[in-house]
Amino acid sequence: MSGHAIEPARRLTGEVMLPGDKSVSHRALLFSALATGKSVIHGLSAAQDPKSTVHCLRALGIEVHEERNTTEVIGRGTRGFSAPAAALDCGNSGTTMRLLCGILSGQTFESTLTGDGSLMKRPMKRVLGPLAKMGASISGTPAGTAPIAVKGNPYLRPLRFIADVPSAQVKSAILLAGMYAAGETTVVEPIPTRDHTERMLGLKSFDVPEGRAVTTQGGMSIPAREYSVPGDTSAAVFLIAAASLLPGSDILLKRVSVNPTRAQVFERFRRLGVSLEVVERVTVAGEEIADVRVRASGLSGALDISAPETASVIDEIPMLAVAAAVAGCSFRLRGAQELRVKESDRIELLVKNLRSMEVEVEEYADGFAFGPNNAVIGGRIGTAGDHRIAMAFGVAGLVVPGVILDDASCVEVSFPGFWNTIDRLRSH
Repeated sequence: MSGHAIEPARRLTGEVMLPGDKSVSHRALLFSALATGKSVIHGLSAAQDPKSTVHCLRALGIEVHEERNTTEVIGRGTRGFSAPAAALDCGNSGTTMRLLCGILSGQTFESTLTGDGSLMKRPMKRVLGPLAKMGASISGTPAGTAPIAVKGNPYLRPLRFIADVPSAQVKSAILLAGMYAAGETTVVEPIPTRDHTERMLGLKSFDVPEGRAVTTQGGMSIPAREYSVPGDTSAAVFLIAAASLLPGSDILLKRVSVNPTRAQVFERFRRLGVSLEVVERVTVAGEEIADVRVRASGLSGALDISAPETASVIDEIPMLAVAAAVAGCSFRLRGAQELRVKESDRIELLVKNLRSMEVEVEEYADGFAFGPNNAVIGGRIGTAGDHRIAMAFGVAGLVVPGVILDDASCVEVSFPGFWNTIDRLRSH
């Protein structure tokens, strides 16, 4: 059987400008489309997921002009979208699909959202339910998955929604739909999630007995503006882990998002003894940005991630778990059932692949655990086309000889040029 064999590295050194943060990129595109006039986005992610958002916006009549590191979007206001001629293909991007559900719920036309095989399996009831309560005619399959049919209602009802599943995508979809409602729409999060939407739109947030609340006003307008997209925090973790595990490594990650709702993963690395320094911190358009220096330190100790913590590091769990296994640390994860409905069943894949590397793993419905001092060996890794699984075990292969990925190309979904970046850092 063919596959992509990972060549072990001695060390990683040098500076890296990471791809633009995916979460910020999606929102910069969508908010620019909702504005009236020209917005300029610097550093937009070149990953496949934001390209899906661009594709859908163009199909909705929005002009998007891309040139080198700058993207111009000619917004037409909240009610300026055109009915698409065909189904809107969101590719692999759950963010594209869910946030567009919120916007399309307030339009005057009908539309359909679809995607690739992976996205068509992901749960959408969590966003369809609250939008239907607001007055949108919106439905998926009987299983609550895509394709999603939306018949817009320009006069939605305001909603106070208490999130039962921590999801920044669902929160953002409801808040965007709230722009088309008469009154104030509020989302309450018992467990806080990423707050890029609140920061970028300047929305009011406050504490309530149930948790943290954020509101949007019906009829609000979004100004055309300039956006500067920071480096992707979730992409940074793969290089942080690699540099930590390889003796003699010393890398500097430039202009990384250190938004407090994203940078909690740095503290998880520090729990394992990683030498990680955040320097040159600045705030640009509400988003905190800094350089991150990582030097080889070796990993030690134990990492226990419980239910209240999972939402803040949900995308970074694959790399945290694999790094802990390679370093001989113990690891325990609970309350992370959301991992089973990501681009793949990440709990199942992580357990299966770690076991193929001779790690003794105990699997739970909502997580997994393994003890210290596993004698990790190389093995054939099944990625199921999941970019984060591929990169996590790709990093393992830099340390452990004999790692073979069945699909290395899927990393383009979130980190274009990942393998070239690794090769450049190892060549110094």
